[in-house]
Amino acid sequence: MLGTIVNSLAVVIGGMIGVFFRNVIPEKLSDSLLKASGLAVIVVGIKLILAGDNLTLLIISIIIGTVVGELINIEGRLDNFGALVESKIKNKQSNVALGFVTCTLIYCVGSMAIVGSIQSGLSGNHEILFSKALLDGIVSVSMAVSMGIGVVFSSISILIYQGTITLLAGFMQSLLSDVVVNEMTAVGGVLIMAIGLNFLEIKRIKVGNMLPAIFLPILYYLFF
Repeated sequence: MLGTIVNSLAVVIGGMIGVFFRNVIPEKLSDSLLKASGLAVIVVGIKLILAGDNLTLLIISIIIGTVVGELINIEGRLDNFGALVESKIKNKQSNVALGFVTCTLIYCVGSMAIVGSIQSGLSGNHEILFSKALLDGIVSVSMAVSMGIGVVFSSISILIYQGTITLLAGFMQSLLSDVVVNEMTAVGGVLIMAIGLNFLEIKRIKVGNMLPAIFLPILYYLFF
């Protein structure tokens, strides 16, 4: 768990640094940084989509995952969580849910999170997660400048997601083959692109309700 803990702490530290600088940056510049982050996030999403090979699975996962998410109302629950945190910290200018969901996807989608966690659990080698911690910490600074304190709370997602994979490394290694990881990454890339579009205020997409789609490739390759 050491690698995951270090990864989470890196996001907390980087996020807090970003929040501090956010308070001294003019609102106009902060808005421009948010738009620039949106473009960067879209590019990241496109790159992740290219990791997959099964376009049909990607489309089906997005559709079914969105239906499940809408029924559960994940987006609404995240908004309620964000509103609760905002009321506690008395910071109405910070969209906690946006920062939380955005950075949760960026930090948890991809092979480094999965492969690094499995390696950490099986052999105690934390090299991949330490490298990921450095990258995530740097990213969290710029993200927190744009989105505020919600970025810091994404460290909880890292702790739960990567920690679970680490603890169940033996089982997860056989379940999460390279093909499955690539398809999960591709689906996650679509969600990250949607977040980038939200940044640009083109059309608000309820990305939170699409989160179940990421895990559907596991079920597909498990049964088919």
